[in-house]
Amino acid sequence: MYGLDSIFEAARRERLPRPETADQLRVLLHEHLYVEGDEDSIRLDEHSLRVRTDDDEVELAYFFLDDHIVAAAPQRLTYLLHPSWPLPEETDHRAAFAVEAPVNVVTEPGPDTFTTFAVFLTFYDGQSLAVAPTLAFPRRRPARARPTPARRTTRRRRAVAARASGPASAQRLRRGQHRTGIGPLQPMARLPWPDLPDEHAAAHREAVQRVDAAQFTDRRQSDASLLRVTGHLAQMAMHCGESFGYQQWYLFDTRWAASHPHLAQSLLRYAHHWDPLDDRWPGDGDAGHRNQAGSPVDVRSSARRSAHVDGVSLVAYVGDGVPA
Repeated sequence: MYGLDSIFEAARRERLPRPETADQLRVLLHEHLYVEGDEDSIRLDEHSLRVRTDDDEVELAYFFLDDHIVAAAPQRLTYLLHPSWPLPEETDHRAAFAVEAPVNVVTEPGPDTFTTFAVFLTFYDGQSLAVAPTLAFPRRRPARARPTPARRTTRRRRAVAARASGPASAQRLRRGQHRTGIGPLQPMARLPWPDLPDEHAAAHREAVQRVDAAQFTDRRQSDASLLRVTGHLAQMAMHCGESFGYQQWYLFDTRWAASHPHLAQSLLRYAHHWDPLDDRWPGDGDAGHRNQAGSPVDVRSSARRSAHVDGVSLVAYVGDGVPA
């Protein structure tokens, strides 16, 4: 783990005294643990150590959690401690699910509380611990008039016009819209990712040139991507290249969330902030909540590494991970 060895090297080199209290350990960590960040990047309490840093390529976080906090806060930590991809898919009841983390509600709530959530653990630059907004789509059931022949004809014409228009990337996906699995994404794997000019016309020209030359894909392999879709949960681990491994999407509804409340709450919480034990949300004046505009970025490949030794769990979010 990037920088973690610095505290142990300092302890050997300077014969640092063994800390007897959390306050003594906190002083040693702030003096000798190397992190790329401010003082708030090292967070220590009686039951956990949470650290955010930067390895000059991307941001990353790691956590030491004792059994007490793991048992006391499953709604915050279950996703961090989940051993591998994919998440469990089964559902068993229709209990209500009350969201604890902030979400962006895309549509007005309908006559019931059935909602679909979209979590995008992706990023496009070195700010890989910044947050993408979690989207919530409450279900609506508006009354629908029975379509007349004229309405059906107009609808078909609009559908044909829509399919004939739009960006080339969307047209590529439409051609494979009735296929299942990763296949329709294979043409997209040849698209450049992501270092294009900001200005649209220049970006378009350069993108076309890169696609024609089949360069800058970082050995991306669409057939290495993973996709699982069930009635209440869709999850995808996209292979984005050799440098940054996998990035993940989760779409789930309230029935799945109610069946796995701790997993769902902790996933939504992690998607909103790097530290699942933090209660301050964007807008509360917390400097640790960066990128409050919500650009779609998150941890490097959302790959988790975890271990449990003598009552302490170590969890690290690092890059280049391949889902198990």
